[in-house]
Amino acid sequence: MGWDFLSWGLPAVLGLLLVSAGIEDARVREIANWKNAVIALLAPLWWVSIGLAPWPDMALQLGIALLVLVLFAVAFHFGQMGGGDVKLIAAIALWLPITPLLRLLVVMSLVGGALTIVMLIDHRFRKAGGTPEIPYGVAIAIAGLMGLREPLLNHFT
Repeated sequence: MGWDFLSWGLPAVLGLLLVSAGIEDARVREIANWKNAVIALLAPLWWVSIGLAPWPDMALQLGIALLVLVLFAVAFHFGQMGGGDVKLIAAIALWLPITPLLRLLVVMSLVGGALTIVMLIDHRFRKAGGTPEIPYGVAIAIAGLMGLREPLLNHFT
């Protein structure tokens, strides 16, 4: 048996954390650092449970996640995303191989765009001042949940 239970248990925990992060971002426009940290720290257990080789597989996952972190940190720098959103995307990147990760980013962009339109329309109808704060963590969580089916079914094959 060994690590077999982790190959389904860890994605389930990831799913619960994503739901929690999305709800939290919708309610208070923040994602707790501890949630992002747990998602990131569980990834190596996931790698072991599915048999990823230390080199080059694990190193590649770390490299991809670092690249994602840097790219979205640029968006944060220009005020386009919150810090919690950037950390959540990078933490999820530790879990997914490149193709599912790219799919996740496309779905995240589409859901985020739709969410932004809805928030802008609501903002205008309420005649609220300033600019609306978009809970992009909701889009990230939805895309992450949709992306979970890939590693659950294919385990990096």
